[in-house]
Amino acid sequence: MTMSVSKLAQLRELSVVVADTGDYAAIEKLRPVDCTTNPTLVKKALDLPVYAELIEAELARAAGASGERAAVIDDIADRLTVGIGAMLSRLIPGRISTEVDADKSHDTAATIAKARRFIALYAEAGVPKEKVLIKIAATWEGIEAARVLQAEGIDCNLTLIFNPVQALACAEAGAFLISPFVGRILDWYVARGQTPASIDEDPGVVFVRGVYNEFKRRGIPTVVMGASFRSTAQVEALAGCDRLTISPELLEKLDADHGALPRQLSPVAADGVVHAPVTAESFAAAIAADAMAEEKLRTGIEGFVKDLDGLRQMIAARIG
Repeated sequence: MTMSVSKLAQLRELSVVVADTGDYAAIEKLRPVDCTTNPTLVKKALDLPVYAELIEAELARAAGASGERAAVIDDIADRLTVGIGAMLSRLIPGRISTEVDADKSHDTAATIAKARRFIALYAEAGVPKEKVLIKIAATWEGIEAARVLQAEGIDCNLTLIFNPVQALACAEAGAFLISPFVGRILDWYVARGQTPASIDEDPGVVFVRGVYNEFKRRGIPTVVMGASFRSTAQVEALAGCDRLTISPELLEKLDADHGALPRQLSPVAADGVVHAPVTAESFAAAIAADAMAEEKLRTGIEGFVKDLDGLRQMIAARIG
């Protein structure tokens, strides 16, 4: 028996749906609560007509800029990131996640400085900090940066979450939101011949369910946002998670499917147990002992850095 409403509509009743894209047309059509921007998405945006006026204005600004070429390119990258984010923010009721330069992932002070710059640029564009999430890779240095930023009222999205201790460290730093990567966890196991027999045994799904349940049991307010989905089955298996960030392709599939979508995750009452906090030492030990988390955190940052370098090269080519 099918239902009259789509699985996407049902999912929206259970979880906050976020679009994992900077595609203006897709966001305009799918109307997620939140969306994101990062170097990969900004790079794609350079060829989209909707952003042409913004891009030309920033390239013109660069033509009259003084200073070192690398600094000018970084300034343009920042301004394009925020300019696109500001345009997207007008389409959504919620937040625009904006990624701090991944090559600063192990530098607390540099991460804090770039986050503050993004907030200032958004303010210039008329977007208040309450509509922005600063996305930071969840290294220990990134988590320490988030601790400072959250104390200043700048909400952070700690990303590339692959390990339970890593997730808890983010929560203890007061992070507004964490993004555990469902699909990348599955990829690691499948690459080693460990394909799960069912969706309930999918290691990415199991991990996010575990983090969600532990956060609720401890009374942690940090939002859990499942990310990096490979299939609608993974999304459906996490229905009820606080937030889910989903690609337009999977959003379209969920919108076209009118089957039933049962809730999989529900909050429980906190048990009031006090736990010892995560330290730099226990964090490092947990990552070192978890081959999947160590590799995926490291290669995830490397991939983000490559995307950022690609954006810088495209800007360099445009300004001549």
